[in-house]
Amino acid sequence: MSVLSVWMNGEHVANWERGDRGGRLSYSAHWLQSLSSRPLSLSLPLLPARESHRGEVVGNWFENLLPDSGDIRARLRDRFGLRSTATFELLQAIGRDCVGAVQLLPEGSRPDDLHQIRFRPLDEVQVGAHLRSVSAGPGPGHLAGDDDAFRISIAGAQEKTGLLRHQGRWCVPLGSTPSTHIFKLPLGLVGNMRADMTGSVENEWLCLKLMAAFGIPVAEADMASFDGQPVLVVTRFDRRLADDGSWWMRLPQEDMCQASGLPASRRYESDGGPGIARIMELLRLSEEPGDRATFFKSQILFWMLAATDGHAKNFSLRIEAGGRFRLTPLYDVLSVYPIMGRGPRQLDPQRAELAMAVSGRNRHRRLRNIHRRHWNATARACGIPDGAEAWIGELLERVEPAIGSVERQLPAGFPDQVASSIFGGLRSAARRLASMAQPA
Repeated sequence: MSVLSVWMNGEHVANWERGDRGGRLSYSAHWLQSLSSRPLSLSLPLLPARESHRGEVVGNWFENLLPDSGDIRARLRDRFGLRSTATFELLQAIGRDCVGAVQLLPEGSRPDDLHQIRFRPLDEVQVGAHLRSVSAGPGPGHLAGDDDAFRISIAGAQEKTGLLRHQGRWCVPLGSTPSTHIFKLPLGLVGNMRADMTGSVENEWLCLKLMAAFGIPVAEADMASFDGQPVLVVTRFDRRLADDGSWWMRLPQEDMCQASGLPASRRYESDGGPGIARIMELLRLSEEPGDRATFFKSQILFWMLAATDGHAKNFSLRIEAGGRFRLTPLYDVLSVYPIMGRGPRQLDPQRAELAMAVSGRNRHRRLRNIHRRHWNATARACGIPDGAEAWIGELLERVEPAIGSVERQLPAGFPDQVASSIFGGLRSAARRLASMAQPA
């Protein structure tokens, strides 16, 4: 097969033809006339039916639907008996439930049972077994397609899977029914230093709660355990139950790498990906006037929280009819405070750095080198004449109320090392920021 059809909520959007350097994307005549019509991406604007997008910009967009990790892609290849981890081949196998609204189906096929909710319910033990199997290769005698739940594609570097929440139970979604929640497993030992991030579930939950307490829209997330397997359960904001309750709709979105036409390998600014100024410029066109403030304040908070992985794939846009767009809630916020130190398997505080640089006479990423003046210079470079002072003042005023609010939400048994290191690091960063000279 050399063509995959792209569908959104039962409408044929485009055909993606496999080829050299990304292939070719052609929008369907039906989609161009539809009231729901919109581009797949800001980097792939609508074209007349006889015209096509070609090359790397096409391949990059689809490649960003897949997990970033080569190991995870290899396990998907083995699970489905594929010949390679090539983007087209993987999405041919698992593209029926992607991030955003797209379903990828064989040419000539249509989504089946779209306006129904089809599922297989799971009990707690079965959910636990399912989660443990996510990071395992196919067992002896495994046949491709044995587990329909794995035919989903979720981007990112972390082990994760998706399930459906229906009638108060966790279920494997079947047919065209999408997953409604993402299950994120603990990271374990990470990086060349083998730093211990087994507390990543609690870490991310805490960071998301703190971001929300500062007024930043974030994905809803809960900590859970299934048959002894800890997991972060994230409610998908790219899913919505239809008004009549009969089926789950998919909401179009894309990450900033896709919007910029870049491959996932360029998600970090240091690798050629978009930085603060580029994203702030793009957000001038957002339908939500507050998106620029939200994005910039999130960068200041990432510095205060030592959330060092805020790269381009961790910011997304919801694509609306006619090509309008706005920021989605934030997600994937994780602090490195719990692994900071100068011992073995720890991150030296002097080396911790942000994914996106701030401006000054030079550009700065390392947390220790970033000062209040750099945030103001960066804001002015983004067209904010008064700099970032109003945002800085707002965030500093909220530090203690935010910590107090989240402390009251901590469940019994929450790991003290995670909470104390993040709360302590946030307070320390706030004191440092408050003590720095303000512009005259």
